[in-house]
Formats: sequence, structure tokens, C-alpha cells
Amino acid sequence: MKAIIPVAGIGTRLRPHTHTQPKALIPIAGKPILAHITESLIEAGIHDFVFIIGYLGDKIEQYIHQHYPQINTQFVIQTTGKGVGHAIWLAKNCIHKDEEILIVFGDTIIDANLKEICSKEGNFLGVKKVDDPRLFGVAEIDKNGKITRVIEKPEIPKTNMALVGVYKIKDSSLLLDFLDTNLAKNLKTHGEFTLTDAIMQMIESGKEFFTFGVSNWFDCGKKEVLLETNSLLLKKLNYNTESYVFENTIIIPPVFIGEGCKISNSIIGPNVSIGENAILNYATIYDSIIGPYAQIEYAILHRSLIGNDALLKGMSQSLNIGDSTEINFG
Repeated sequence: MKAIIPVAGIGTRLRPHTHTQPKALIPIAGKPILAHITESLIEAGIHDFVFIIGYLGDKIEQYIHQHYPQINTQFVIQTTGKGVGHAIWLAKNCIHKDEEILIVFGDTIIDANLKEICSKEGNFLGVKKVDDPRLFGVAEIDKNGKITRVIEKPEIPKTNMALVGVYKIKDSSLLLDFLDTNLAKNLKTHGEFTLTDAIMQMIESGKEFFTFGVSNWFDCGKKEVLLETNSLLLKKLNYNTESYVFENTIIIPPVFIGEGCKISNSIIGPNVSIGENAILNYATIYDSIIGPYAQIEYAILHRSLIGNDALLKGMSQSLNIGDSTEINFG
């Protein structure tokens, strides 16, 4: 089994953070998105990885080599954003004939038994029920759990079962053949070469696809989802906050604080992730992600995403307020 992870996206919905680092390296709950994905795949028994990189891809390559030297890695460059189908097609020379592959989108974190999924015989797509399926690829499923149709971002969905961005493909050679045909004929959906189109062609050719469900699914492409994911993963990982000892500071779990942080006179938590070597003084932080080497003083932050090396200094006031006085700094 080989994992194929497309991480070439620019991440426009997470700007300004993605101006300086790829979306997959934005930290949540103590480690980058890509680390959560990679470690879950390693735990499932996968040791062969292909990363399709593009924008700031050198940072992804450096991170993977530095933190996961034990895995076998190949890096493929996608120079233009032509869609996930194009990205997988670019990796064709890294996939042996009929080699089973597990495609996992580089901004997708799921709760599922990946080891069990990898052991299944056949083709399987991860799905989860959503409120608005028009935003995703969707799967139409018969009463036996077999997929009868997949379609990318339908205007009038016939189902609310969204594809979560995890695809276990047994017939990889056929998938690559259809991707090759679609590129040769310039067959696009919503302006891109989609993986969904090629899978639908496989279904039409007679290949069977089934679904597997996931407990939680986080499409980490927006600030709000990142913060929600951070909160839920912190609860799940349950870091030991008793080891965090800082001057005149209260820690309210769940919280992750990286190594080398200097924190004083602050209230941290709940649902806060702080990267290594951050400096916080007279700060109240909750429901937020603070990047490595950030410096925050005299500030109250909630539902905030603060990037690496950022500096924020709020107001420090000495006031002598008389009776019946109203002051509003908002």
C-alpha cells in the first residue's frame, strides 16, 4: 500500500497565513496538519509515501525529511493548479502496475480506522453526511452500500453523502488510464481535472466501489474549521498540562504549549495551541492557535489564528476613573 498525498494547493482561504507557509504546515493541536495525516498513515502500517507538492513545496519536503526519516518518500511537483486528478496523474511514475494506493488530501483530517480500511479488499471511498453537499464531491449509494455514482460539487445533489478526501484504490492502473484520457481530451469539471470524474468512469466500466464512514472529518481550508479541529483534537490528545509551569499563569485545559515558550502573567485556555518558543506576557488566550516564535503582550484573544513570528502588543493602561464614568475602547 502506498499513500499519495496532494499538498500543492495555494490555500487562498487561509491567507495571509499561506503567504509564507503551505497550508499543510499550519499547526493545529501541537503539530502541522500534514503531521497529523502522516502519523495516522504510519500507524496504519504505511511506509511508502508520494507527496505532490507545489507552492512553497520545498518547506514540505524539508519538514518530511526532518521529522519522518524512517519512511520512504517521493516528491512530485505540480507547477500549476489543475486539480487533484492532475496531481494524481503526475504521480503515475511512482505507482507500480496495479499497486494499491491510498489517496489522502493534504488538508483533510479524519477519525477512522485506517489500518482496517487499508486491509479491505477492493475500492473504497470515505464518506460523511453533510448539511450542504454542493460544496463537495458526493456519492450516491445503493441499499447494499455500493456506490452507483460520484459527482463533483453538484448543483442539485441527490444525496448528502460527501466524499471526505480519502480514497482506497485497488485498481490504480485503471484509474491512471482514465486520468490520462481525461487530460488528453481536456475533460474538466468546474475548470479542473477532478479525481471524481475518473472514479465515475471506473464505475461505468464495471469496477465496484464501496464506502466507509468516518466519525469526524475536518476539511482544514478555513480559519473556523482549523479552530474547531484544534479544539476537538486537543480534547482527544489530552496533553498533560501539569507539566506546564509558568510565572503567575493559569492554564485551563485542553491546551498544548510547545517547547521553549516563555509565558508570564497570563491565562491560557481552554482550546489553545501554542507553538515552540512563543512569548506571552499579560495575555488572555482562549479558543486560539498561536504560531511558533510569536510574541503577544497585553492582549485578550479568542477564536484567533496568529502566525509564526507575529508580534502583537495591546494596550496597557493606568486609569483613575471617577464615579458614573463610562469608557469604551471598542
